[in-house]
Amino acid sequence: MTAALPWHPCGVNLADSAFLRACRRQPVPHTPVWYMRQAGRSLPEYLRVREGVPMLTACSTPDMIVEITMQPVRRYGVDAAIFFSDIVVPLKAIGVDLDIKPGVGPVVADPIRDAKGLRTLRPLEPDDIPYVTEAIQALTGELGGTPLIGFAGAPFTLGSYLIEGGPSKNHDKTKAMMYGEPELWHALMERLSEIVLTHLRLQVAAGASAVQLFDSWVGAVAPADYREFVLPHTRRIFEGLTGVPRIHFGVGTGELLGLLGEAGADVVGVDWRVPLDEAGRRVGPGRALQGNLDPAVLLAPWEVVERKAREVLRQGRAAEGHVFNLGHGVLPSTDPDQLKRLTDLVHEAG
Repeated sequence: MTAALPWHPCGVNLADSAFLRACRRQPVPHTPVWYMRQAGRSLPEYLRVREGVPMLTACSTPDMIVEITMQPVRRYGVDAAIFFSDIVVPLKAIGVDLDIKPGVGPVVADPIRDAKGLRTLRPLEPDDIPYVTEAIQALTGELGGTPLIGFAGAPFTLGSYLIEGGPSKNHDKTKAMMYGEPELWHALMERLSEIVLTHLRLQVAAGASAVQLFDSWVGAVAPADYREFVLPHTRRIFEGLTGVPRIHFGVGTGELLGLLGEAGADVVGVDWRVPLDEAGRRVGPGRALQGNLDPAVLLAPWEVVERKAREVLRQGRAAEGHVFNLGHGVLPSTDPDQLKRLTDLVHEAG
């Protein structure tokens, strides 16, 4: 397992961070907690900052990135911040004609479905995303002893957006390329892997204390197909990252959990469909787990939230290390007060 970064770029000792210790499978004073999509969506202060500002503009404005990343840390007291951005930012930065449409998601003007389209994907350079470095460097000063998680989208999920032209329910065009044109598929995955690895390395160099690779749609593939068409490229990314904990997360990946661990992450994120004790058996030894309260539970009365959260904490004790999180992102209709109470409960009960 890679060693966690013990010193903050601004001289703050992060060695005792509960989040980083849990990622390293070391004893912790309390179960650490953060939430996917905590930086936005349900926060009124986020909605005020984002009013009238397109998503990709917000993701390329350092002052706005810093403010939005800090908002949930101030409000909830979570054990880690997650860098405010979007998985398609590096694609936009290298010239892919795309936009994030409200209520839809990333939409690509010219989908990549042949070798000619593949040639349009050039390597990512540091000068393409100076706002990422600037924002992270500013955040390390703001956050003090709270670790910052950098992130990127995994090649399969990015590739699906590029091939389909936007979100897809069945990923039929993606699978058609994967099965029907395997050489083109692997070439696309290799190119995306290098873009993703460059993006993550830049975040770590700027001061991120951990990274998370989001493979949101990889649950659409069977284990044998994951092993052949996805695993080599995910492994390449994790092998290329050293010095910080590496988290791997996907949705609907219950049948893939062992393979997600095999890909090389230090922490495997688990969605709400598989109990953490069972997830630990599937992932195997040598990995911490992250998760996995169903985000919809937060829409229920507090007594339900408390009961379900305690159940997650109990199941998480079977893991070698446990970072409490939701099984996916915070829902927009979530009451921020529920998340604050949940954070306090995890700290007290965990």
